[in-house]
Amino acid sequence: MEGIRIDTDGRVLSLTMDRPGTLNALTEAMSERLAEELAAASTRPEIRVVVLRGAGAAFSSGADLSGQEPHESRESLGDTSLDRANRVIRALVALDEPCVAVVEGVAAGVGCSIALACDLVVAAPSARFLLAFSRIGLMPDGGATATVAASVGRARAMRMALLAEPMSARTAYDAGLVSHLAEEGELERTVREIVERLASGPPLAYAATKRAVNDATLGDLDDALGRERVGQTALLRSRDVAEGIAAFRDKRPARFTGG
Repeated sequence: MEGIRIDTDGRVLSLTMDRPGTLNALTEAMSERLAEELAAASTRPEIRVVVLRGAGAAFSSGADLSGQEPHESRESLGDTSLDRANRVIRALVALDEPCVAVVEGVAAGVGCSIALACDLVVAAPSARFLLAFSRIGLMPDGGATATVAASVGRARAMRMALLAEPMSARTAYDAGLVSHLAEEGELERTVREIVERLASGPPLAYAATKRAVNDATLGDLDDALGRERVGQTALLRSRDVAEGIAAFRDKRPARFTGG
């Protein structure tokens, strides 16, 4: 389908968000297909590793708000869209096989949330991680309130979420937000070595390890997704979000009033 490229090479399933002209902004159809493919991966005994990446210069810029009026954008970000995004996050965490996110360029909004729900994150030097939600009057979703805090602690999570500051690849690696930082020009080699090692490793042990680590660090994930859904749904009805989306569309600073 348009927007998602699916490739299988032996034991490796690669899912590529493929809308480079929009920096791989996610449509509802893309989220639905990602969730479906991730859920199906565990039913395919030949698959040992899943690789998730974006085409072109970015991983994903988040939800697609381009070309929409503010009320249309709020509708597209509503309950159904949140539920689709949450399906992706739950599928990534529940997946028995290791999932490797390959991040070049920006991973923003729910695109950042999806990358950080993967088991290993390989960042190119160009990678930037951005919880941009507050720029349009929203809160983080896609489980980011749980995954970011679990990785980098409360203080850094608050800084990312409240100030919407991009975190560079080096800073993200040093802070423990990502597992690997590739050297300049070495991204594909680094990814290949990791994927080959995982593909030849013990699948039962990997599945048990994932469950144990996720239970220990993300045991609150379902509750976090629920809290995000309630909070985001309320915010989507606010005048601030309408103003934030209009400002994003018009490429101007937002004027938030707290209403």
